[in-house]
Amino acid sequence: MIEVKNLTKKFGSTISLDNISIEFNKNDSIALMGANGAGKTTLIRSILGYYHPDSGSVLVNGLDPIKERQDVLKNISFVPQLPPPIKLSIDELIQYIEVSANVKRERILHYANEMKLDIKSNIKKSFFKLSGGMKQKLLISISLAQESSIIIFDEPTANLDPKARDDFYRLLEGKQQDRILLFVTHRLEEVESLVNREVYMDMGKVITDEKL
Repeated sequence: MIEVKNLTKKFGSTISLDNISIEFNKNDSIALMGANGAGKTTLIRSILGYYHPDSGSVLVNGLDPIKERQDVLKNISFVPQLPPPIKLSIDELIQYIEVSANVKRERILHYANEMKLDIKSNIKKSFFKLSGGMKQKLLISISLAQESSIIIFDEPTANLDPKARDDFYRLLEGKQQDRILLFVTHRLEEVESLVNREVYMDMGKVITDEKL
């Protein structure tokens, strides 16, 4: 469960989140919508413990994502819109995930294969030097292999071609049960079959929150 209560976050004089309150519960599969600058990414980063709130609170399964961040992140998989500048090779990155998140390499390779990502030919390549699509496929494969109770995707298909998008959404079918799936997206039609809730934000506030 994710509980956001009276959360306000400012950057200088700009209010990114304006006293927002919302809950996401097990079996919620949410499309988080809104124009650029609506506060969507700030909300996600607050849930992940990247930002300290100016007021209000965030709890993830009853834990504070800032004070107890390590325990919170054990239960969250996150695929960002822009892949991070990781300098490790694919092999080194997979080894790191194996140790730090207790994820079996075989699971990552399984999902990479399903995403049509050729790991074997690129295993020694730096993640940083991969194409945008390859980076996104690998991050998606890692997130699905983790089998987390909360999976957050921030525009996950932005760098994917239409076939890879189809593969991604096919892999998510049936993964909604007993989890929270949260999609930050501008393409409701793409996730419509996967989501049961649509939240629309504007100017740091929740404007609509509807069950589908």
